[in-house]
Amino acid sequence: MCTRYALEKDLPELKEIIDDVLQSLLLQKFIDSHARPIIIDGEVRPTDIVPVIAPNAKGRRSVYPMQWGFLAKDNKRTLFNARVETAGEKPTFRDAWQSHRCIIPASCYFEWQHLKSPDGRERTGDKYAIQPAGCTVTWLCGLYRIEDGYPVFVVLTKAPTVELSKIHDRMPLMLPSDKIEEWINPSSDPEELLSYALSDMIIEKSDD
Repeated sequence: MCTRYALEKDLPELKEIIDDVLQSLLLQKFIDSHARPIIIDGEVRPTDIVPVIAPNAKGRRSVYPMQWGFLAKDNKRTLFNARVETAGEKPTFRDAWQSHRCIIPASCYFEWQHLKSPDGRERTGDKYAIQPAGCTVTWLCGLYRIEDGYPVFVVLTKAPTVELSKIHDRMPLMLPSDKIEEWINPSSDPEELLSYALSDMIIEKSDD
């Protein structure tokens, strides 16, 4: 599961992305209609508006402001994650899985340890900051669609590594930077890219 991540506007790899989104023609319209700012630095939470990488009308890599969360079909819930194992089958995600894939840039993502007490009750433990080893930017894989004229996204999750399973039973799908273009390409097969998912993670307790 992934419901928190961080952005650091001063990271060189993120600076150009942030500069691009701040120049987006869609951004001011987004801010005016949603009455909230875009998050470009600090901790990101569900329903926040953030920079996301997706193809433009010509299929070229671009940066757009998007809001985190798909409205469920019952219109009563907002969905923030999609399971990679079933995204291609579920009506809510199927079309986006086939042709509307995106990348959510982050410096790291956060997870809280899920603990079970002797009576079976679950509680949260320490908060951890997690990112792929050897990377300064974490490229989270997601899906996007248009709702009421504005783009929204969800983060894809997968089964965790053995080490991460001690913290949570899910982890986000992350790819190396050289696979971004293929992932967002509407004509590519997402199933063929899953083998490139990153699994070697740096895990540190967060003081926040």
